Amino acid sequence: MNPFEDMRLFCQVMESGSFTAAAEQLGLSKQFVSRRLIQLEDRLGVRLLNRSTRRLDITPLGQSYYESAMRLLNDVEQVEQGIAGQNSEPRGTLRLSAPLSFAMAHLGCLLPSFLQRHPHVSVEVDLSDRPVDLIGEGYDLVLRIGTLEDSTLIARRIASVQRVYCASPEYLALRGTPLKPADLADHDCLPYGHGRQVQWRFQTKGKLHAVNVSGRMRVNNGELLRDTAIAGLGITYLPTFIVAEALRDGRLVTILEDFAPQALTLSAVYPQHRQSARPVQALVEFLRERLAGGC
Repeated sequence: MNPFEDMRLFCQVMESGSFTAAAEQLGLSKQFVSRRLIQLEDRLGVRLLNRSTRRLDITPLGQSYYESAMRLLNDVEQVEQGIAGQNSEPRGTLRLSAPLSFAMAHLGCLLPSFLQRHPHVSVEVDLSDRPVDLIGEGYDLVLRIGTLEDSTLIARRIASVQRVYCASPEYLALRGTPLKPADLADHDCLPYGHGRQVQWRFQTKGKLHAVNVSGRMRVNNGELLRDTAIAGLGITYLPTFIVAEALRDGRLVTILEDFAPQALTLSAVYPQHRQSARPVQALVEFLRERLAGGC
């Protein structure tokens, strides 16, 4: 291997988190990857990684090498793409993961338009509400809603996602309309997700505070929560792209509008080594253009 290939191999190990995962991504054996990195360290005369049976820890010199290597590899990729003519027209296959409910509401019309605009791009789409491992599972781009964890990944803001508290008119007629967050203690709520204790966040006089909520059902799918709320079984808290139609035709009505927290952010997240990839950048810009008004 030449020095650039050693850089790519080292960066893949760092992004994958292990020799095994990196070897699977590269189609190589674990022993080959390990041997190449030992040879790289011998050539540089420094320790890049501290190895143990459970984990890999990067050394300060290893971190410096990783950051410099990523910059060089990105420069090389841009040069190669320019020579191949891809700076003018994106080409290749894009592996995308997106939240199920968001995708059903938006991507059904957006992705066909994107593919019509870029005829040399193909997409492989995985729809899941679980937090996928972008690097380990080999995605080029992931769409995520909400606060992102600090990481070496790159995140681009796409749009705002508004959420509302809502219930059916029948439920409110039977149980009364809560006027403040504390009133939810006397109501059946339909929270998203799982766990022993679920909290909803409210904003009062510019300050956020949390309220514990409970009910007879909780689930990690927004459409099911929406339909359960329409059936009159409780109050739910969902993005407007899930409940917009039910709000328009009156099957649901909003409550506690004065206490709603700020909108969430829809972000496009991708690895550092993909930030200059034309298909990735093309899709990010396309989504920013089409969703500029919010979701």
